Amino acid sequence: MPLITTGKPFIRDLEQSGALGVYAPLEGGFEGRYQRRLRATGYENMSLSARGIGDIGAYLAGVHGVRPPHVGKKEIRTYFIPPIIDTRLATMPATAKGLVLWLIDGQVLSNQELAYLAQFPTLEPRVKIVIELGGDRQFRWVKLSDIASS
Repeated sequence: MPLITTGKPFIRDLEQSGALGVYAPLEGGFEGRYQRRLRATGYENMSLSARGIGDIGAYLAGVHGVRPPHVGKKEIRTYFIPPIIDTRLATMPATAKGLVLWLIDGQVLSNQELAYLAQFPTLEPRVKIVIELGGDRQFRWVKLSDIASS
């Protein structure tokens, strides 16, 4: 793999499929390069960890409750947080092409969650999804719909 890559095939495949699963070398660095290429082409980037998200549909596209730990000193509270994707899309500049949701630690997601994320760009066409699914010797990507169906 060349040291400097344009990222055009990656961006083209992301725009066509809407959701990609990526495998990156474990020493890191490649993810940041591709995120930088996405920002250069006009996409806004939002990185999240897939660990501890819970109900992905409610977390990304619905109002969801969050209970911080009370540690026995306060009453149990629930705070309701607006949908993350809708909030980010509302504050996005008009010149942006869309929003790329980059999820790390995607190997903890089930096939059902991957299937939901694979079809999420059809529900909201301005959102593209990239999920890091594990390590490999070189940076490679696969359509998320192909992974979710297997």
